[in-house]
Formats: sequence, structure tokens, C-alpha cells
Amino acid sequence: MTLQVNRERSGNSNSAKVLAFRLMASAAIAAATLMQAPSVMAQSAQRNFNIPAQPLASALNVFGRQSGLQVSLAASTSQGVTSRTVSGNLSAQAALGQLLEGTGIPYSISNGTAVIGRSAAAPVATGNGDSTVLAPIVVQGQSVGQGDIGETVIGAKQLERINPTSIADVFREEAGVQVGSSLPMSQKVYVHGIEETNLAVSIDGARQNNKVFHHNATNLIDPSILKAVDVDSGIAPADAGPGALAGAINYETRDAKDLLEDGKSFGGFVTSTYNFNSETVVTGLSAYGEKDGLDYLGYFTFGKGNDFHGGNGDVVQGTETNLLSGLGKIGYEFESGDRFEISHDRLVDDAPRPYRANAGFVQTPRPWEPKIRDYRLERQNTVFTYTDETPEGWWDPKVMLAYGSTKVTLPIFGPPGRLQDDSGETSSFNGKFENKFSFETGNVVAGFDFYNDRATLDDPADAGREKAHNLGIYAQARLEPWERTRLSFGARADQQWFTGVNNSEFNNNGISANISGEYDLTDIFTAKAGFAHVWAGVPLAENFIINPGWNYGPDGPEPVTANNYMIGLEANHNGFTAEASLFRTDIDSARVPVYRIADGGALNQRNLVSKGFEIGAGYEWTSSYIKLKYAHIDVDVNGVPANSDSGNYLGSPVGDIITITAAHTFEQWNLTVGGDIEIAPKYDHVVAPTEPYKAYEVVNVFTEWKPKQLQNFTFRAEVKNLFDESHSDRATYGQEFGNVTPLYEPGRSFLITAKATF
Repeated sequence: MTLQVNRERSGNSNSAKVLAFRLMASAAIAAATLMQAPSVMAQSAQRNFNIPAQPLASALNVFGRQSGLQVSLAASTSQGVTSRTVSGNLSAQAALGQLLEGTGIPYSISNGTAVIGRSAAAPVATGNGDSTVLAPIVVQGQSVGQGDIGETVIGAKQLERINPTSIADVFREEAGVQVGSSLPMSQKVYVHGIEETNLAVSIDGARQNNKVFHHNATNLIDPSILKAVDVDSGIAPADAGPGALAGAINYETRDAKDLLEDGKSFGGFVTSTYNFNSETVVTGLSAYGEKDGLDYLGYFTFGKGNDFHGGNGDVVQGTETNLLSGLGKIGYEFESGDRFEISHDRLVDDAPRPYRANAGFVQTPRPWEPKIRDYRLERQNTVFTYTDETPEGWWDPKVMLAYGSTKVTLPIFGPPGRLQDDSGETSSFNGKFENKFSFETGNVVAGFDFYNDRATLDDPADAGREKAHNLGIYAQARLEPWERTRLSFGARADQQWFTGVNNSEFNNNGISANISGEYDLTDIFTAKAGFAHVWAGVPLAENFIINPGWNYGPDGPEPVTANNYMIGLEANHNGFTAEASLFRTDIDSARVPVYRIADGGALNQRNLVSKGFEIGAGYEWTSSYIKLKYAHIDVDVNGVPANSDSGNYLGSPVGDIITITAAHTFEQWNLTVGGDIEIAPKYDHVVAPTEPYKAYEVVNVFTEWKPKQLQNFTFRAEVKNLFDESHSDRATYGQEFGNVTPLYEPGRSFLITAKATF
């Protein structure tokens, strides 16, 4: 049954539009005023560098951290090369010049990345002292990537171009990654069709444990705070953390050093976006700075708006925006190079939602259940880190301690006259100590980590809690033992202590191992392959199906394991790139508990297989680029095609996904135009009599202008779903069931954004 609602909305539409324009005007006025602040806020673009002579790969890693630049080192460039010492207050340009002086290694600057050893036409670092001046460097965060096989890094430049309003936008150019649901608070990420709860997910390196309610998001994140996202598809390194059954995702948030422009010790920005489809205003405010080793950042986002319209013109109920998000960071670096940082981010989504927050409407035999009910989702993450910003060779330590939690509160409707509020909360206290040992042919990261996870249901009748503690040791080597050859291999051993709702305890331990490699067949073609076996222990149950009457038997749930395989080929030549890969993931004994003991209870487990291939090609030139990606993914659960129910906490049907992305910058006007297309053909890998998944095509376009006369301002206009396609994303829950109307994606949506920096 399709929910029909006309376009008339409550409230005054014009008043929302007036509010939007007032907010954007306020942003411009605030920035213009602040730009007149005393010049004392400005300081030299110089930074304090202290990089001892050491193997080049290690030295460039330190340079990236101290300068805040993203650094890319071409294969075989660093082998047997020792850097020069760099010391003193220097600009990034001068520091890199000193570091490479006399090596004869070429370098180039493109899209905010210092590329070392790639371009023969780039400047060459010689010993004459005046030939090492670089082109202007765009400061951004150091890449979170480790260069592992199957790794995709969505960096700061790409995020800026996408201008994401939800986590679905973050991944919309990646054919191998899907995000189900059109509602941010119920969006889940699927890598090669496998749900993120089967990946090692972290925020700023801190483990996330968010299996609260299968109708909600597992990791609700404000995309505006992100600096980069690192995805390891299938094969994850040992230092990615425990539980990397099908890979890993690390979200890295912004730092003050990423945002400060050269010559400033203080800055900030005001940004506001208005969405005409839902009359939604999202405003962000930020201030940041650094002085005498101290750096700090504060960021706040507020979003408010109405339900959006689908492509068929109907209002999709329960999709209004009511969001508060904040991020705070403070760090201090001593003259010795010892750096301490603490960060805290918090997000609250509190609004009426569909009765099942990832489905438009569910027809049930319980007539007293409403179509809409209030949901409140709170997520928080606190991270403390220590690093040595002036490491030497075999001493490059990192210490991290973190606490994170996600809590969902919602009303439970019983027969008429019965109403109660239930809340489920998952939490994780976790940490690690590791050290990177660097030498001429690469590095080895070794250390130990731990977590203390809890899943708690607060219910007057069925309250319960499961707990899991884990201690792991690991080592991961990334080496270039021979010319044209790069190897990554590692292992970890984990000991887990699991406690059930009846306080029964079970101890398990296991070994995980991975190996992958790349070999340059020619200067253009590179072959790669990898394998990983992962032991993940016993995962905690979903909070809202915890049953205090569960019996775990004498042996408890079986620990979950996985095997991952990948083989591929890449080509790079004069701006042209192409790649192709085959992959497969087998997850055995995946734990998917159900409330009823008769249906399996706490011991219900399933097997999953994800297999397929990815193909991509692209071409990038001075002011333009075009990229095409195609993924074919089949997911089976217990030997039959997955659907939304069998794939809960496991996977989602995907099929074929094609993405096309292109943009061009008119440099004389500082104007960029671009867009992307997602094509999902009909998918018939289903169990009869299920109907095949419908095909859809979605086109998004944008234009962004940075006027030369107002260099502190950016204006953006975009149209999402240009042709008003009526559809649900392929990974959205409930498309196979006759009693479920899935959540539709927004129809044609016009968005305007104004940003002012100071």
C-alpha cells in the first residue's frame, strides 16, 4: 500500500524560505564583519619542523604530519634513499625542499596533494639550494590511507566537491559501496553488499559498537565534520582493529590545522544550506586556531526542516529534519614533538519517524500501532590520542583511548491503553598502543588493543544486557622488498570474554592473518592480489531483541570467522586510470539472534557469501576529470539470495551499480560545474516468487562559484535527482515484501549553499 499525501504542508512555506535567506545573509554579514578583525590574528605561514635524517618514506610520513599536507609517494622512489635533516620554523615549501635536497627526485602538486617521484615533468630536488621552491601547496589533512590493497580513500577535496548532506552522499560516487534508506538516522553502509556491522568501523581510530536496532542507522555521522573516509573492501590490515570480517571503514574528522589558511593563527566559517524540496535549513558554525603549540577547533551544526517529497510528488512522512551536531578538539604539541589531543563529537536526531524508521509504511495485524512515532537517537564519541610528531626510524608511537555510545529511545505501543518508553544503548570503551618501525624497505606497525563493549536494553519487562571484552595483539608489515613489488602482510591474535544476559560466560580465542601484494608489470600496468582470514569472536546482540530468557547452552554462540579473496589489475598513464578486480567474502557462523527462543534465540547463526567484480576508468586533465565505475555484487545468505529480512546485520541485495562522475573548472571565473549519475539496472537475483528489483537512474548536477572579488565566500547551487526519479535506493529495507512500502528517496531537490570564511 503506497502512502498518499498531497503537497500541502503545515505552516507557512514562504516563512521557511524567508528564514533560509535570512540565515545565509547573516552568514555573509558575520563573515564580512569578522574579516575586519585586527591583523594580530595573522601570523607567518611558517611551522616548526623537526625531521631527523632517516629513510625517505619515514621522513615523508613525518613531513605530512608536521605540515598538514597530504603526501603521495610513488612506488620504488624511496628504496635506499635517505632524507636530509629539516629543522626550524619554515614554510611547507621550504621544508619539503630541504628534505628532498640532493636526491634528484621529481615532485608535483595536484589537487592539494604533494606527489613525490611520480611526474617526470615535475621540478627536481637538486643540491643548488634555489631549485626546490614548490608551487603553492593546498593545505589539507594527511591521508588516512595506508596504501593497502582494495583501499579507497575519499579525501577532503572529494568531500568538498560532493558537499554531502548525509552519509549516503559521502559514498554516492563509489559503485562498490551502497547506503540504504533516504533518512539519515536509518542509513546503513554496505561494502560489497555486506553491512558495516561486519566491518571494523572507527571514528578517528576509535572503535564503534552501534548495533542498537535494525531499523536504525548503526553509525549516524554528521558528514560536514569529516576530513576523509578510508574504506578497506574485504581485505583489512591487522592494525585496522578486531572484527574486520569484511574489511574496515575509518572516518576521520577535521582538525584546526586542516582548516587554517597560510598566514593565520585563527579562523572560522559560517555556512548555510537551504533545500527547497523539504524547506530545510542546515547551518554550520566553526572557529579554530593554533598558537605556541596549542590548537583547537569548535564546530556546531543545526538542521531543521519538513518532510520531503518523493519523485512521485507525494510527501514521505516521518522524514523531517531536526538535527544537532557538535565537534570539539584541543591539542598541544610540546617542543619535544610529543602531541596530546582530545576530541568529542555528539549528535542528536529527535523527530517523528516512520513506525519502522527504515521503512515508509509497514502493514501489521496490530491496528493500534501508529504510522509515525517519535525517535530519539544520540551518538557520542570521545577520543584521546598521543603521538610523537618527530619520530626517528624505529620509534613512532601512538596511544589511543576512547569511549563511544549510541542510544535509541522510542515509545512502545501495546494494546490500547499500554504505552511505555524503551531505550537501547550500545557502548564501547576501547584503546590501543602501537609503534611504527620504519626502515629502508618499508615499515612494520605492531601493538595491542582492547575493547569493553556492552549492549543494554532498558525495558520494564524485558531488560537485559550482553557484554564482551577483548584483548588483541597485532603486527602489520608494509614493505617494498624488491623494485616494482609491494607487499603487505600481518596477523593478530585475540582473546575474548563474552557474557550473556543470564551471566553465563564463554571464553574464545582465535588468529587472523592477511597477505596482499602489488607488482608493476610495466610502467603502466600493476597486478594485485590478496587474502585474509578473520576471527571476530562473538558479536553482541541487537538491543531491542534481547530476551532475558535466552539460554546459551554449554558452549555458547560459535565465534564468527571470514575468508576474503581479491585479485585485480590497474593501469595509469598520463592522467588516464583503469582498474578491474574480482572479489569474494565468506562469513561463517554470523550471529543474528532472534527474540523467540523457539526460532533460535541467542544462538541463531547464518552463513553469508558476497562475490562479484568491479571495473573503473577515468581521465583527469588540468581543469577537468571524468570517472566511471561499475560493480556487480551478489549476496547469498544460507545458500539463497539475500533479502532485507535474511540480511539483517549481514548484507543487502545489490546487483549492478554504475556511477559516472565529471566536473570542469573555468579557472578564469573560479567556477566549477559538474555532476554524477547512478544507474541501477533491474536485479533478478531473488527467490521466487519475489519480484525483481526495479531499475532506476538518478542524475545530480552542481555549480560552485568562488568570486575573485570576494575570496572568502563560496556559493553553490545543485539539483539532486534532476529528472525526479521515483525510487528507493537498492540497499533500502523492505522492497521485497507486500506489506512494506519502502522509504522513497527525495524527488527533484534544489539546494543553495553560501559559505563565508574568515
